[in-house]
Amino acid sequence: MKYLEVVFTIQTEPALRQDAADLVAALAGEAGFESFEDSDTGLKGYIQEQLYCQESLQELLSDFPIPHVIIDFQAHEAEYRDWNEQWEQEGFEPIIVDNRCVIHDGRHLPSTMPEGAIQVEIDARLAFGTGTHETTRMMVRQLLQLPLAGCQVLDCGCGTGILALAALRLGAARAVGYDIDEWSADNARHNAIINGLEDKMTVLLGDASLLQQMDSRFQVVMANINRNILLSDMSSFASVMAPHATLLLSGFYETDIPLLAAKAHELGLRMTTTLTDGDWASVAMARTVAEKSPKMLHRDDD
Repeated sequence: MKYLEVVFTIQTEPALRQDAADLVAALAGEAGFESFEDSDTGLKGYIQEQLYCQESLQELLSDFPIPHVIIDFQAHEAEYRDWNEQWEQEGFEPIIVDNRCVIHDGRHLPSTMPEGAIQVEIDARLAFGTGTHETTRMMVRQLLQLPLAGCQVLDCGCGTGILALAALRLGAARAVGYDIDEWSADNARHNAIINGLEDKMTVLLGDASLLQQMDSRFQVVMANINRNILLSDMSSFASVMAPHATLLLSGFYETDIPLLAAKAHELGLRMTTTLTDGDWASVAMARTVAEKSPKMLHRDDD
């Protein structure tokens, strides 16, 4: 299988370089990129040759949320690598969130496991979706604050499935995830199996248009995606929220919160919680008015 190496040159002030590189990686991940490396000028990304589309990548980067950042990219054939072997050799160090959730790769475990902490094992090639990124950690932190016992949860753009799996470990009854990337959907199913949760998790291939065919209503809807997709898809998220449901969002900057709050107001949602980590942010939203729906899925203990 041939891969392309795409070299991203990022021009911005030094203090914003890492945040800009993180966001480029998140956006490129939506275009099918599988791995990233830091470089002296910004970032290198790797993608299967048949999946690369210069126009789609340019469109994703065209409305970059950090002002005064210039991003150029050039693609060329990548040196051959066995990506699975590379990941198996490297893995990632365990991530501990609030001493209540441990995310690990099955081989690297913390020297001391926090008492009573849930464990989520993730086998992935991408750093984004293992808990190493600020937005993922904030989303897990948001989940830790919710009464999830018996809930139905939806993970939009599920990636490795980490958020759905964490929710299930915290007592959710069922989880549905979807991702537009076939590899991500397969990887989420794989991670459900290695966590012994395959009977409780359904993973679909596609985008938010899948929600139009769903009869289910969810008590928790989650999306850790970039700002523009969140704004575009938030009405679809709201359409499958049960009365009194919670919408958890991340993948954007603190400066983006007013835009998301305005969109939430249009949809009858209000922000209840805001978390920040560096310049990144996460918000929780709830319905301002409960709707009655015969399609609502009740908690198991209702």
